[in-house]
Parts: sequence; structure tokens; C-alpha cells
Amino acid sequence: MKLHELKPAPGSRAKSRRVGRGVGSGWVKTAGRGSKGHKARSGGQTPPGFEGGQMPLQRRVPKRGFTNIFRKRIAVVNLRDLAGFESGAVVDGAALVKAGLVKGEWDGIKLLGNGEIGRPLHVKLALVSRAAREKIEAAGGKIEGAA
Repeated sequence: MKLHELKPAPGSRAKSRRVGRGVGSGWVKTAGRGSKGHKARSGGQTPPGFEGGQMPLQRRVPKRGFTNIFRKRIAVVNLRDLAGFESGAVVDGAALVKAGLVKGEWDGIKLLGNGEIGRPLHVKLALVSRAAREKIEAAGGKIEGAA
């Protein structure tokens, strides 16, 4: 058997009915929609979440708080995560993405001081915690771009 010889099983594929296309088709006047009512009209479908006129769940449940549309999403990287970098390596946003430590869309990257670092690194990040800064400088590394 070859790909071009494949066929569906007999009776498994029914032809769709062309409704409302003349008297001879047997599906004229109401074209299978019944008579009158919401579902007989054109565009007569209920919207998602419609519960037959009952107050929908998304309107019954109380709303709390608000969403800050100006929120900054900051990715967090700890010192212990930088163990894979070689001595004297430049650690910036691109290097962290390449190493797989930062994934997705973020507004910034912050280096925190959890863990220890035993080699000097050149860190180029805008956000570095005080503890991380002290540990990097104690190891002989330097930090650029931190406020």
C-alpha cells in the first residue's frame, strides 16, 4: 500500500448537506433551523459564557484589587547561578540569556546575593543588590551599570 492509495473507510465520510438551496433539495424553507426563535435567526449564537439569561459567573464573582499596567517585570538571578561562568567573564543580559538563566520577556534583570562566588567576574547589569556587589568586589570582580 502506498500513500496515494489510502482511502477513508466506507461510510466514514458523509457529504455535508447544502441547506437552503432550492425546493428539490428537501432542505428549503427553514433549512433545518426549525421555526422562529433565537437560533433560527442569522447570527443567532449565544456568546461564550452565556448562561441562559442567568447572571453569568464572571459577573457574579466579586472582583478584588487592580492590575498595574505600568508594572516592571524583573528577572532574578542569584550569585550561585553564576558558577558556570569562567574567571573574568563578562556577565550581561545577553550572556545570561545565552546561559539559559533568563528566559522570556523581561523589563530588567537583577542580581541578588544568594550563594557564594569564588572567581572574579565583570558584571554589566543595571540592578545589583548590595550583598551581591560586596561579594563580587570581594572576589576581585567589578560591576558596571549598577545604580
